Amino acid sequence: MENLVFSINATLPVFLVMAIGWGLRRLGFLPPAFCTAADKLVFKVTLPVMLLCDMASVDLVHDFDGKYVAFCFGVTILSILVIWALAHRFLRDKSLVGEFVQACYRSSAAILGVAFIQNIYGNAGSAPLMILGSVPLFNIFAVTILTVENPTRQGTLRPGAVLKGVVTNPILIGIAAGAVLSLLPFELPTLVSKTFDSLASLTSPLALLSIGASFEGARAVRKIVPTLLASVCKVGILCAVFLPLAVRLGFRDEQLIALLIMLGSPTTPTSYIMAKNMGHEGVLSASVTVVTTLLSALTLTLWIFLLRSGGYIA
Repeated sequence: MENLVFSINATLPVFLVMAIGWGLRRLGFLPPAFCTAADKLVFKVTLPVMLLCDMASVDLVHDFDGKYVAFCFGVTILSILVIWALAHRFLRDKSLVGEFVQACYRSSAAILGVAFIQNIYGNAGSAPLMILGSVPLFNIFAVTILTVENPTRQGTLRPGAVLKGVVTNPILIGIAAGAVLSLLPFELPTLVSKTFDSLASLTSPLALLSIGASFEGARAVRKIVPTLLASVCKVGILCAVFLPLAVRLGFRDEQLIALLIMLGSPTTPTSYIMAKNMGHEGVLSASVTVVTTLLSALTLTLWIFLLRSGGYIA
């Protein structure tokens, strides 16, 4: 029951902020111009700063666990490539491939990971290493896939264009800058770090309000099948496939909880932001974010119960 309450407290506020955004749009407080401006601000400023702060907080020298990071890295790459191939093979509406793939794999790892482990174990545990092994890949592949699968693109896509999109993407620049900062023998001045923290804290509220304000039920219903497929993959299938493998390889306790967040936490709201800013409709991304947020309170609790029942987490 304690885990259920925590899961609800961690995920339900996310849904409620989206619902508030929807209500404020209907009351006239959040016009379309707000959503456009908020999406651009999050994509180009606050989200890169948030990821910079997350990466800078990882102690790559003292806390590094090569086996664990390699597992996160390998699982992330494998799951993305398999989902991408299957989406191309079976998804009827090919204009949805980019959003579908991103929604299936891109977790709220950086947002929920530390909070979950701290609640259970009292410290961040393996969350920073999980973030190191997955979040950069989440974003690199998101940029690549959304570029390659852009439904508004005209003409043949050249590899140079994809590479340029990756190198100049604000989110990846933030991750790279954070990785460099984590290796430096000193910390940023308090004035700078607090300014960055303030900007980073705007990311989730702005993204969630924009998702809610932009949400259109009629258009979402027309995409109900890919929405449900992506949601089941996100909160169920990935965990069912890779958590038993993690157990077999000897990962336990906070390592497993961090992997659970990487694999089974709800689709991150920033997937919608990236889709909208890279030429995609965004309806599927928003819908999967809403559905997985609602489902994850129950599914995360179920996975924790199963892992505890098996004696794999304390």
